[in-house]
Amino acid sequence: MTNTRRVTREDVLLAEARVRPRLAPTPARWCAPMGAWLKLENQQQTGSYKVRGALNALSMRVSEGDLRPVVAASAGNHARGVAWAARRLGLRAVVVMPVSAPRIKVQGAVALGAEVVLAGSTYEEAEAEAARLALTLGGRILPPFDDAGVIAGQGTVGLELLELAPDVVLVPIGGGGLAAGVGLALAPLGVRVVGVQVEGVDGMRRALRGEPALTSAAETIADGVRVRSPGALTRAVCAGTLDDVVTVSEAEVRAALVELAVRAGVVAEGAGAVAAAALAKVPGRRKVAVVSGGNIDAERFQDVLAGVGPARTPARAVRAARAGELTC
Repeated sequence: MTNTRRVTREDVLLAEARVRPRLAPTPARWCAPMGAWLKLENQQQTGSYKVRGALNALSMRVSEGDLRPVVAASAGNHARGVAWAARRLGLRAVVVMPVSAPRIKVQGAVALGAEVVLAGSTYEEAEAEAARLALTLGGRILPPFDDAGVIAGQGTVGLELLELAPDVVLVPIGGGGLAAGVGLALAPLGVRVVGVQVEGVDGMRRALRGEPALTSAAETIADGVRVRSPGALTRAVCAGTLDDVVTVSEAEVRAALVELAVRAGVVAEGAGAVAAAALAKVPGRRKVAVVSGGNIDAERFQDVLAGVGPARTPARAVRAARAGELTC
């Protein structure tokens, strides 16, 4: 069952105390050509920030004596985070992923000890199968975003940014767990937190503006944020903490993915490049873009490097990315 109790900044501070003994802070890198700091969650354990929320939420359960199997639906990174955290806490983990989930994410969850079930073509279909399995196994669902413990754990990303003294932080949004957590951590201190979504997968932006909900989620390389509807809890938190939600096109995401590789030597997955894709659209003196993950299949990454148009990424830049040359 989803933990929908109210979540506060105090919960984020408590989460910091829980996750820090097992998860070291990730680095931030200044990239002058992009005019921003990059928060490198692609260098996190499991290659994504998702492990923070999973570890915090499961640690809370174990401390309460709940040792039931954990069941989760995921587009990929939540699965790896749940697998990593469950193994360290001695819990059985079963994760349901869409059949279209990137191979690297499926293999990663298996390698970390999770039992992986492929079901459905969308996150929503995988979520329905996870709910069925939880009943069958006598397990407990751990949502990927709409859970107080998960949100608080993701908020620890924001706490690590305080030493940079940013005036604006850009965060990708799928279901809204990361944005909600970072908003709780930073907005009360006067830092602007701006969510970024891909066009056609902008459920949170629509919800916060009172616009009609999406009937389907557009195809996108940013599979980690391909969520049709935001969570009820994340929506409530984001409504009170986000300064704005902006959108970027699929072409802008792909160009940002290449720019991260060329200008900063950062290998990001599609969702990990979403915040960086909006840097030019959001004003600020000291901007930070959260690179939320780096779990991308090598073949897909090569295809993106080869496919971005010359107007944004010239051939020499593509060659530089493949050769590992950096400009910042």
